[in-house]
Amino acid sequence: MVVAFCGHSEIDDEKAVESWLHEVVGRLLKNGKVIFFLGGYGRFDCMAARVIHEHKQYETGIESVFVMPYLNTKMDLSLYDSTVFPPLENTPPRFAILKRNQWMVDEADLIVAYVRHNWGGADKTLEYAKKRRKKTIAYPNLL
Repeated sequence: MVVAFCGHSEIDDEKAVESWLHEVVGRLLKNGKVIFFLGGYGRFDCMAARVIHEHKQYETGIESVFVMPYLNTKMDLSLYDSTVFPPLENTPPRFAILKRNQWMVDEADLIVAYVRHNWGGADKTLEYAKKRRKKTIAYPNLL
């Protein structure tokens, strides 16, 4: 199963969201091997990467992948097992994150979302997932 995350760059209640992410990731791992696609920008993406990394300490069948919007990305990749660059070579830089997010949705079986308002990139990504009829787990709901 491939799972992609989308969420805001800011989080209202970090402890509650982190607890929710632990519960969601734990439940997903009960179904077998999971590949997690992560965007790596903003509080929610970083929290999701950290939660997955923590689960890797005591569970198997986990792969975390940083999905790069730009080829020249310089960031700490220690929380990820690998990176992938979607076919964005001809995408103008200002649209790269939007197109990267759409690629993640297209490749995923499930979307885990922290979307609390109806503007910004996270909301656009969730709306795109809904149009694609992707199964979604949205905070604060569980599986």
